[in-house]
Amino acid sequence: MKALIERAGFTAMANGSMFKRKVGAAVVAVRRGGAIHAFDSINHFFHINQMIVPGSSYWNMGMGREIGDVDKDEEGIRNMKNLGENMAWLLKKIANPM
Repeated sequence: MKALIERAGFTAMANGSMFKRKVGAAVVAVRRGGAIHAFDSINHFFHINQMIVPGSSYWNMGMGREIGDVDKDEEGIRNMKNLGENMAWLLKKIANPM
């Protein structure tokens, strides 16, 4: 992910800020540690590239130890649904501001 962020960031800057005013939301699935750092790193990329980032009710992450456990993270699922609703609302407002 870090390599993608670095390469995409340089490519975007070299091509007239190609991510400017695009909508993006960081979403992280983890076993345990590192979620906040990954979430922050992705959001820093979005912000430095002048992207629009909708919020949610908590950080956009899901936790799970085994494959499929993230589906059982009720708080994570609730946050993702809230994020999806906020993102859909924002995209509609951008497409039809009036």
